Amino acid sequence: MPAKSPVIIDLKFIPQEVEDGLKGAFAGREVINLADPAHKGRDLSGIDYAVVWKSAPDLFSRAPDLKVVFSGGAGVDHVLTLPGLPDVPLVRFVDRSLTTRMSEWVVMNCLLHLRQHRAYEARAKARVWEDLSQPEAAEITVGVMGLGVLGQDAIRKLGVMGFKTIGWSRSKKEIDGVQTFAGDELDVFLARTDFLVGLLPLTDETRGIFNAVVFSKLRRGSPLGAPVFINGGRGGSQVEADILAALQSGVLGGASLDVFEQEPLARDSPFWDMGNVYVTPHVAASSDVKALFSHVEQQIDRFESGLPLQHLVDRKAGY
Repeated sequence: MPAKSPVIIDLKFIPQEVEDGLKGAFAGREVINLADPAHKGRDLSGIDYAVVWKSAPDLFSRAPDLKVVFSGGAGVDHVLTLPGLPDVPLVRFVDRSLTTRMSEWVVMNCLLHLRQHRAYEARAKARVWEDLSQPEAAEITVGVMGLGVLGQDAIRKLGVMGFKTIGWSRSKKEIDGVQTFAGDELDVFLARTDFLVGLLPLTDETRGIFNAVVFSKLRRGSPLGAPVFINGGRGGSQVEADILAALQSGVLGGASLDVFEQEPLARDSPFWDMGNVYVTPHVAASSDVKALFSHVEQQIDRFESGLPLQHLVDRKAGY
């Protein structure tokens, strides 16, 4: 029996989490964790598999013989833009834990805005005991842009909390009990949306899609006043100058941003100090490292058994 190919690990995650996740993973294979200085400059030719997230730009020139590339997360734009990406299958990470984490973040932020959390925080700091007029979730329509695995799960869980939900995607998707829109129906979708949730992949078509034009078309009749923008998808899908202007002018009443055009977010960004903005450091759906490695092991087993890989990326579509 031929020796099993090693696996390259090139993940810009918390190093200790990667080390812990590798304990017991990939039994019978050598694991080459490029975060380990011992592998600096190592010859990576002849290796079949790589697990990557925001890898070094020379990875594919160092590893010219890869047969499958695995993304360390649901997004793949960080892989598609790497120099020398080989023409081999690219597999994205789909897992219950990743999906659940994203839905937790979306639901949490919808509830924070619904329950006017920042307004109550300000009153608590000032030691002011005052109640605010409070709508319930059923009075708010959350519009989700991006109806893949993450978007559909978020819609289901928002519904459990009582929110009205609608969805938009580039191509038509059917979701039981939810009105969905597609393509050129975007304006109709926006006109009904109080909280706009972005869960889109980053493609040529979605780059900069969350902009002043889109914000101006959101529904103005919310019981909370101005609409809210919540983005847990990709930073490149938003125009931050337009978000800032919309927040300052009142076109948007609030925002929750987990992703940014440039990461990490600059220390002098005005978003840090805005009272109606929640900032998190791209952690809405941080990958469970052990689940990621289990997923990769399962896909390698399929590949080496002659079965088709799952969760393949369509490079033309970009996701």
